[in-house]
Amino acid sequence: MKIVVIGDIVVPCELLVEAAKHLDSRAEVVAVEWPNASRQEFQHRAQNLEKNGPTAEKVPGEAYEQVADADVLLTHFCPVPEDLVAAGPRLKLIGTCRGGMEHIDVAAATARNIPVIHCIRNAEATSDYAIGLMFAEARNIARGHAALKNGEWRKDYPNSGYTTSMCEMTLGVVGLGNIGKLVAKKGAGVGMKQVIAYDPFVSQEQVDEQGLPVRMVDEDTLFSTSDVISLHMRLTPETKGCIGERLLGLMKPTAYLINTSRAGVVDKDALVKALADRSIGGCALDVFWDEPVAADDPILALDNVTVSPHNAGNVVDALPKSPLLLAKKIEEYWETGKSDMVVNLKSLKA
Repeated sequence: MKIVVIGDIVVPCELLVEAAKHLDSRAEVVAVEWPNASRQEFQHRAQNLEKNGPTAEKVPGEAYEQVADADVLLTHFCPVPEDLVAAGPRLKLIGTCRGGMEHIDVAAATARNIPVIHCIRNAEATSDYAIGLMFAEARNIARGHAALKNGEWRKDYPNSGYTTSMCEMTLGVVGLGNIGKLVAKKGAGVGMKQVIAYDPFVSQEQVDEQGLPVRMVDEDTLFSTSDVISLHMRLTPETKGCIGERLLGLMKPTAYLINTSRAGVVDKDALVKALADRSIGGCALDVFWDEPVAADDPILALDNVTVSPHNAGNVVDALPKSPLLLAKKIEEYWETGKSDMVVNLKSLKA
């Protein structure tokens, strides 16, 4: 077996090589570097890929040469466009040690019957953070902190007329994948009144089998009855801007929107208007339509918003552990033929 790994400044080649050897100690493993001069350059290129897809950034020429006779391709953020997939006629699997799939042409891989597998390296960290943002926004923790640092003993807030305890609030989770499930569990664990969820790909029967304390509802019911709505969705052509004027208009004027997934799933203009008009209670955002956020962004001028600079998944052990986590998911798939981490599994031919 030949495994080609493509590392970068964030997840270096040696970690991916270790993961490849974990898959098959006798495999020929070839490492290719996706070069970035700095982490800042990496972040800029990564954001470009997230916005514009796998053809937005250049692939090292060596990757095309090495993939020609490779069986497996493992990457972190180096793009895998259609021509790289086509250059590997022997490819039997493509893996990435991150959750987002914007850098990989999954359709091209599927057309060649190649499984594409990923891993959610920071699910625990992101779910923790989402719960933290709920408390920060609903209980004015960040606003109180900012005021006190500026010498103001602040006791009055936009939500002062309806501030209440979490045990009085219904949590609505949109997207019941790995992170969404953890948020649901943790929401129930902190004593929220009830947890409801919407995911067109998850049934109540599946939820019950997994022992999740969640009641599945339709999208309109979730948006109209939840006191806190937490988004955990992939950004796809179908989900882009799907949280717009209509769904925001269903929310209670006392309800909060929390987003730690992707900014693009929300219609920014509709959200800004809803917040400015006080038609919703507030929101907490860890992701933005342009990062870093411009100083004159209208979101920053609103007083019913809690913001943080895309920190939800940033814990010290998530990145170093991600290649071995990916290897574990690949092994499970090879052993069982099943995996919720193979993003195109249902489209593959037997």
